[in-house]
Amino acid sequence: MTVKRLLVMSGKGGTGKTTVVASFAALADRPVMADCDVDAPDLHLVLDPDLVSSHIYHGLKVAQVDHELCTLCGTCVSTCRFDAISEDVHVDAIGCEGCGACVLVCPEIAITMAERVTGEVYSSTTRFGPMAHARLRAGEEASGKLVMEVRKLADDMAKETGRTLEIIDGPPGIGCPAISALSGVDALLIVAEPTLSGRQGMERVVGLAQHFNIPAMAVVNRSDLNQVEATTIEQWCRGQDVRVMDRLPYDDAATDAMIAGTTVVEHGEGPLAKALRTLWNDVCVALDNYCQEVKG
Repeated sequence: MTVKRLLVMSGKGGTGKTTVVASFAALADRPVMADCDVDAPDLHLVLDPDLVSSHIYHGLKVAQVDHELCTLCGTCVSTCRFDAISEDVHVDAIGCEGCGACVLVCPEIAITMAERVTGEVYSSTTRFGPMAHARLRAGEEASGKLVMEVRKLADDMAKETGRTLEIIDGPPGIGCPAISALSGVDALLIVAEPTLSGRQGMERVVGLAQHFNIPAMAVVNRSDLNQVEATTIEQWCRGQDVRVMDRLPYDDAATDAMIAGTTVVEHGEGPLAKALRTLWNDVCVALDNYCQEVKG
């Protein structure tokens, strides 16, 4: 069974990426959804999933001091470059980066690295199909690893249910979470907004996709707010061999749908809903072509 994986990303937050993903979920035929924006997940707000199971996620380890062995020599305090160990040798769990330098220098072997819970991974069902998602706790690190947990869960869901399409809501930017989300996908749709920061963010995501040889498409959301900038973005994309899709218009229906806790295409048949239906049809054709090119 061949599973096609479509990732939707943006160069910055607030471009409407999740609005697009949620509508795709409603329009797709038996999809599996994955929310890989683990630092600020919000796809569940629209898809309203029912939790099936969950498990804890262990990220970076944290230093742990055995005060019965510790002699307060201060070696660990002076060694820690993150100032995570106080003068009385107590570890600040938030400040600790899990590097383990204190373990190496402790003459009494009084410090060990302990597992800590930094997030949760969820397996859920929605009205459109199964959904893999997660939540990284505030101030925690290793979100890229957590994204891989979500991706693996989505793959398992696809195999178990016989579904052949994964729609992935990716994180904004180009950091570790974005790289993890991009790994192994068949195509990328970049949602940009017609602003200077939106264009610059999109350019960075295109560079990331080119580095990993992932075919990319681009769509400008709320394009009528700045048609000049929208045209600039599209011209730049064509110069980078990024397929330009039809523009999405500004529509109050996007906000109304979010308030109602539903997708734009379920909420009505306004201009944005119609444009999203067209976009989905075009993306499906492009995704099939990309997958056939890989096979060929």
